Amino acid sequence: MKQAIKKADVLLEALPYIKSYSGKIFVIKYGGSALIDPDIKRGVLEDIVFMSYVGIRPVLIHGGGPFINEELKKSKKKVEFKDGLRVTTKDVMQIVDKVLSQVNHSIVDHIKELGGRALSLNTVKKDVIKTRPHKEHKKLGFVGEVERIEVDIIRKAVRPRSVPVISPVGLGSEKELYNVNADDVSSEIAVQLKAAKLVLLTDVKGIMREKDNEDSLISTLSKEDVDTLIKNNVIQTGMIPKVKACTNALDGGVSKTHIIDGRIPHSLLLEIFTDKGIGTEIVKERT
Repeated sequence: MKQAIKKADVLLEALPYIKSYSGKIFVIKYGGSALIDPDIKRGVLEDIVFMSYVGIRPVLIHGGGPFINEELKKSKKKVEFKDGLRVTTKDVMQIVDKVLSQVNHSIVDHIKELGGRALSLNTVKKDVIKTRPHKEHKKLGFVGEVERIEVDIIRKAVRPRSVPVISPVGLGSEKELYNVNADDVSSEIAVQLKAAKLVLLTDVKGIMREKDNEDSLISTLSKEDVDTLIKNNVIQTGMIPKVKACTNALDGGVSKTHIIDGRIPHSLLLEIFTDKGIGTEIVKERT
Protein backbone atom coordinates (compact mmCIF):
# COMPACT_ATOMS: atom_id res chain seq x y z
CA MET A 1 0.00 0.00 0.00
CA LYS A 2 2.81 2.44 0.89
CA GLN A 3 4.44 1.82 -2.47
CA ALA A 4 1.14 2.46 -4.27
CA ILE A 5 0.66 5.74 -2.37
CA LYS A 6 4.22 6.75 -3.27
CA LYS A 7 3.43 6.15 -6.96
CA ALA A 8 0.32 8.31 -6.63
CA ASP A 9 2.43 11.09 -5.07
CA VAL A 10 4.78 10.95 -8.07
CA LEU A 11 1.86 11.33 -10.46
CA LEU A 12 0.50 14.28 -8.47
CA GLU A 13 3.92 15.94 -8.54
CA ALA A 14 3.95 15.58 -12.33
CA LEU A 15 0.41 16.91 -12.82
CA PRO A 16 1.19 20.67 -12.82
CA TYR A 17 3.94 20.10 -15.36
CA ILE A 18 1.69 17.99 -17.57
CA LYS A 19 -0.97 20.73 -17.48
CA SER A 20 1.60 23.43 -18.21
CA TYR A 21 3.35 21.64 -21.07
CA SER A 22 0.43 19.97 -22.83
CA GLY A 23 0.41 21.06 -26.47
CA LYS A 24 3.92 22.56 -26.24
CA ILE A 25 6.83 21.54 -28.47
CA PHE A 26 9.98 20.10 -26.88
CA VAL A 27 13.06 19.67 -29.07
CA ILE A 28 15.33 16.86 -27.88
CA LYS A 29 18.84 16.16 -29.12
CA TYR A 30 19.47 12.45 -28.74
CA GLY A 31 23.04 11.12 -28.77
CA GLY A 32 25.82 9.58 -26.70
CA SER A 33 25.38 6.34 -24.76
CA ALA A 34 21.61 6.81 -24.85
CA LEU A 35 21.84 6.03 -28.56
CA ILE A 36 24.05 2.95 -28.21
CA ASP A 37 23.14 0.95 -25.09
CA PRO A 38 19.89 -0.99 -25.76
CA ASP A 39 18.52 -0.60 -22.22
CA ILE A 40 19.28 3.12 -22.06
CA LYS A 41 17.87 3.61 -25.55
CA ARG A 42 14.63 1.89 -24.58
CA GLY A 43 14.29 4.09 -21.49
CA VAL A 44 14.81 7.33 -23.47
CA LEU A 45 12.30 6.34 -26.13
CA GLU A 46 9.78 5.22 -23.48
CA ASP A 47 10.07 8.72 -21.99
CA ILE A 48 9.43 10.28 -25.38
CA VAL A 49 6.40 8.07 -26.04
CA PHE A 50 5.06 8.95 -22.57
CA MET A 51 5.52 12.65 -23.29
CA SER A 52 3.60 12.31 -26.55
CA TYR A 53 0.72 10.55 -24.76
CA VAL A 54 0.33 13.35 -22.16
CA GLY A 55 0.05 16.01 -24.85
CA ILE A 56 3.64 17.21 -25.23
CA ARG A 57 4.90 17.31 -28.82
CA PRO A 58 8.50 16.04 -28.91
CA VAL A 59 10.75 16.63 -31.90
CA LEU A 60 13.82 14.38 -31.92
CA ILE A 61 17.16 15.19 -33.56
CA HIS A 62 19.73 12.40 -33.31
CA GLY A 63 23.45 11.94 -33.72
CA GLY A 64 25.27 8.76 -34.62
CA GLY A 65 29.01 9.33 -34.19
CA PRO A 66 29.97 5.90 -32.75
CA PHE A 67 28.12 4.09 -35.54
CA ILE A 68 29.81 6.28 -38.16
CA ASN A 69 33.23 5.57 -36.65
CA GLU A 70 32.54 1.85 -36.72
CA GLU A 71 31.48 1.93 -40.38
CA LEU A 72 34.50 4.03 -41.36
CA LYS A 73 36.85 1.54 -39.71
CA LYS A 74 35.14 -1.31 -41.57
CA SER A 75 35.66 0.62 -44.82
CA LYS A 76 39.32 1.27 -43.85
CA LYS A 77 38.75 5.02 -43.90
CA LYS A 78 40.36 7.49 -41.52
CA VAL A 79 38.44 8.74 -38.47
CA GLU A 80 39.63 12.33 -38.07
CA PHE A 81 38.40 15.32 -36.07
CA LYS A 82 39.48 18.96 -35.96
CA ASP A 83 38.21 21.25 -33.20
CA GLY A 84 35.55 18.67 -32.33
CA LEU A 85 34.19 18.41 -35.90
CA ARG A 86 34.52 15.38 -38.13
CA VAL A 87 36.72 15.81 -41.21
CA THR A 88 34.29 14.75 -43.94
CA THR A 89 35.51 13.95 -47.44
CA LYS A 90 32.97 13.18 -50.16
CA ASP A 91 33.39 9.42 -49.58
CA VAL A 92 33.05 9.86 -45.83
CA MET A 93 29.91 11.97 -46.35
CA GLN A 94 28.27 9.09 -48.21
CA ILE A 95 28.96 6.82 -45.22
CA VAL A 96 27.75 9.48 -42.76
CA ASP A 97 24.50 9.85 -44.67
CA LYS A 98 23.94 6.10 -44.96
CA VAL A 99 24.62 5.46 -41.25
CA LEU A 100 22.50 8.37 -40.02
CA SER A 101 19.61 7.22 -42.22
CA GLN A 102 19.87 3.75 -40.69
CA VAL A 103 19.96 5.20 -37.17
CA ASN A 104 16.95 7.39 -37.98
CA HIS A 105 14.81 4.52 -39.25
CA SER A 106 15.85 2.35 -36.30
CA ILE A 107 14.65 5.03 -33.84
CA VAL A 108 11.35 5.40 -35.70
CA ASP A 109 10.79 1.63 -35.67
CA HIS A 110 11.60 1.44 -31.95
CA ILE A 111 9.16 4.23 -31.07
CA LYS A 112 6.44 2.38 -32.98
CA GLU A 113 7.29 -0.87 -31.16
CA LEU A 114 6.75 0.99 -27.87
CA GLY A 115 3.27 2.05 -28.93
CA GLY A 116 4.11 5.53 -30.17
CA ARG A 117 3.92 7.18 -33.56
CA ALA A 118 6.96 8.51 -35.38
CA LEU A 119 7.89 9.95 -38.75
CA SER A 120 11.34 9.79 -40.34
CA LEU A 121 12.50 13.17 -41.72
CA ASN A 122 15.52 14.21 -43.78
CA THR A 123 16.57 10.71 -44.76
CA VAL A 124 15.27 10.53 -48.36
CA LYS A 125 14.52 14.02 -49.70
CA LYS A 126 17.09 15.83 -47.50
CA ASP A 127 14.73 18.79 -47.54
CA VAL A 128 14.66 19.92 -43.90
CA ILE A 129 18.11 21.50 -43.34
CA LYS A 130 19.44 23.93 -45.92
CA THR A 131 23.17 24.33 -45.45
CA ARG A 132 26.18 26.47 -46.32
CA PRO A 133 29.79 25.21 -46.12
CA HIS A 134 31.46 25.59 -42.72
CA LYS A 135 33.82 28.56 -42.50
CA GLU A 136 36.65 26.03 -42.10
CA HIS A 137 35.44 23.88 -45.00
CA LYS A 138 38.90 23.80 -46.61
CA LYS A 139 40.10 21.84 -43.57
CA LEU A 140 36.89 20.00 -42.77
CA GLY A 141 35.47 19.13 -46.18
CA PHE A 142 31.72 18.51 -46.37
CA VAL A 143 30.89 19.94 -42.95
CA GLY A 144 28.09 22.47 -43.02
CA GLU A 145 26.42 25.19 -40.99
CA VAL A 146 22.67 25.70 -40.82
CA GLU A 147 21.54 28.35 -43.27
CA ARG A 148 17.80 27.72 -43.10
CA ILE A 149 15.39 25.23 -41.56
CA GLU A 150 12.39 24.32 -43.70
CA VAL A 151 10.20 24.63 -40.65
CA ASP A 152 6.87 24.07 -42.39
CA ILE A 153 7.92 20.51 -43.22
CA ILE A 154 8.56 19.83 -39.53
CA ARG A 155 5.36 21.60 -38.41
CA LYS A 156 3.29 19.30 -40.62
CA ALA A 157 4.89 16.32 -38.86
CA VAL A 158 4.27 17.72 -35.35
CA ARG A 159 0.87 16.14 -34.89
CA PRO A 160 -0.69 14.84 -31.66
CA ARG A 161 1.19 11.73 -30.47
CA SER A 162 3.47 11.76 -33.53
CA VAL A 163 7.24 12.26 -33.11
CA PRO A 164 9.28 13.70 -36.01
CA VAL A 165 12.77 12.12 -36.01
CA ILE A 166 15.33 14.25 -37.85
CA SER A 167 18.70 13.25 -39.28
CA PRO A 168 21.34 16.06 -39.11
CA VAL A 169 22.31 16.00 -42.78
CA GLY A 170 22.13 19.29 -44.67
CA LEU A 171 21.61 20.08 -48.32
CA GLY A 172 23.77 22.71 -50.02
CA SER A 173 22.91 25.17 -52.78
CA GLU A 174 24.07 22.73 -55.46
CA LYS A 175 22.33 19.72 -53.87
CA GLU A 176 25.51 18.45 -52.21
CA LEU A 177 25.19 16.81 -48.78
CA TYR A 178 26.80 18.20 -45.63
CA ASN A 179 27.48 16.78 -42.21
CA VAL A 180 25.95 19.22 -39.68
CA ASN A 181 26.47 19.35 -35.90
CA ALA A 182 23.34 17.90 -34.27
CA ASP A 183 23.46 20.33 -31.31
CA ASP A 184 23.38 23.30 -33.69
CA VAL A 185 20.57 21.74 -35.72
CA SER A 186 18.56 21.12 -32.54
CA SER A 187 19.05 24.69 -31.36
CA GLU A 188 17.96 26.22 -34.67
CA ILE A 189 14.94 23.90 -34.98
CA ALA A 190 13.89 24.79 -31.41
CA VAL A 191 14.01 28.49 -32.31
CA GLN A 192 12.11 28.09 -35.58
CA LEU A 193 9.39 25.95 -33.95
CA LYS A 194 9.13 28.37 -30.99
CA ALA A 195 9.68 25.39 -28.70
CA ALA A 196 9.05 25.60 -24.97
CA LYS A 197 12.19 23.57 -24.25
CA LEU A 198 15.43 22.39 -25.80
CA VAL A 199 16.91 19.30 -24.11
CA LEU A 200 20.39 17.96 -24.90
CA LEU A 201 21.06 14.38 -23.78
CA THR A 202 24.74 13.84 -22.94
CA ASP A 203 27.05 11.41 -21.13
CA VAL A 204 27.63 13.69 -18.14
CA LYS A 205 25.29 14.80 -15.36
CA GLY A 206 25.32 18.40 -16.54
CA ILE A 207 27.59 21.36 -15.81
CA MET A 208 29.80 20.92 -12.74
CA ARG A 209 31.81 23.52 -10.84
CA GLU A 210 34.60 21.00 -10.28
CA LYS A 211 35.72 18.57 -12.97
CA ASP A 212 34.83 14.94 -12.21
CA ASN A 213 33.01 15.94 -9.01
CA GLU A 214 29.37 15.05 -9.57
CA ASP A 215 28.42 16.59 -6.22
CA SER A 216 29.29 19.99 -7.71
CA LEU A 217 26.50 19.82 -10.30
CA ILE A 218 24.96 23.22 -11.03
CA SER A 219 21.20 22.78 -11.28
CA THR A 220 20.31 26.19 -12.77
CA LEU A 221 22.31 28.76 -14.74
CA SER A 222 21.53 32.03 -16.46
CA LYS A 223 23.18 33.21 -19.68
CA GLU A 224 25.24 35.63 -17.61
CA ASP A 225 26.45 32.77 -15.40
CA VAL A 226 27.42 30.79 -18.51
CA ASP A 227 29.67 33.59 -19.81
CA THR A 228 31.41 33.82 -16.43
CA LEU A 229 31.95 30.05 -16.18
CA ILE A 230 33.45 29.91 -19.68
CA LYS A 231 35.82 32.76 -18.84
CA ASN A 232 36.85 30.94 -15.63
CA ASN A 233 37.39 27.64 -17.52
CA VAL A 234 34.67 25.86 -15.52
CA ILE A 235 32.81 25.20 -18.77
CA GLN A 236 35.35 23.99 -21.31
CA THR A 237 36.15 21.71 -24.28
CA GLY A 238 33.21 19.61 -25.49
CA MET A 239 30.67 21.25 -23.19
CA ILE A 240 31.14 24.71 -24.74
CA PRO A 241 29.35 23.92 -28.05
CA LYS A 242 26.43 22.39 -26.14
CA VAL A 243 26.13 25.42 -23.87
CA LYS A 244 26.37 27.73 -26.90
CA ALA A 245 23.55 25.78 -28.57
CA CYS A 246 21.45 26.37 -25.45
CA THR A 247 22.19 30.09 -25.22
CA ASN A 248 21.52 30.56 -28.95
CA ALA A 249 18.14 28.88 -28.45
CA LEU A 250 17.36 31.20 -25.51
CA ASP A 251 18.30 34.23 -27.62
CA GLY A 252 15.88 32.96 -30.26
CA GLY A 253 12.95 32.77 -27.87
CA VAL A 254 13.08 29.25 -26.42
CA SER A 255 11.88 29.44 -22.81
CA LYS A 256 14.23 26.96 -21.11
CA THR A 257 17.09 24.66 -22.08
CA HIS A 258 18.45 21.59 -20.33
CA ILE A 259 21.64 19.52 -20.42
CA ILE A 260 21.04 16.13 -18.82
CA ASP A 261 22.65 12.71 -18.51
CA GLY A 262 20.87 10.36 -20.88
CA ARG A 263 22.42 7.35 -19.12
CA ILE A 264 20.22 7.86 -16.06
CA PRO A 265 17.04 5.77 -16.36
CA HIS A 266 14.10 7.97 -17.41
CA SER A 267 16.23 11.11 -17.22
CA LEU A 268 13.83 13.06 -19.44
CA LEU A 269 10.85 12.41 -17.17
CA LEU A 270 12.88 13.17 -14.05
CA GLU A 271 14.11 16.49 -15.44
CA ILE A 272 10.80 17.66 -16.85
CA PHE A 273 8.16 16.32 -14.47
CA THR A 274 9.78 16.61 -11.03
CA ASP A 275 10.41 19.64 -8.83
CA LYS A 276 14.16 19.09 -8.42
CA GLY A 277 15.18 17.76 -11.82
CA ILE A 278 18.48 15.95 -12.37
CA GLY A 279 20.62 17.97 -14.79
CA THR A 280 21.51 21.57 -15.54
CA GLU A 281 18.80 23.99 -16.60
CA ILE A 282 19.95 27.07 -18.51
CA VAL A 283 17.60 30.07 -18.58
CA LYS A 284 17.91 33.53 -20.12
CA GLU A 285 17.85 35.53 -16.89
CA ARG A 286 18.09 34.88 -13.20
CA THR A 287 14.78 34.92 -11.35
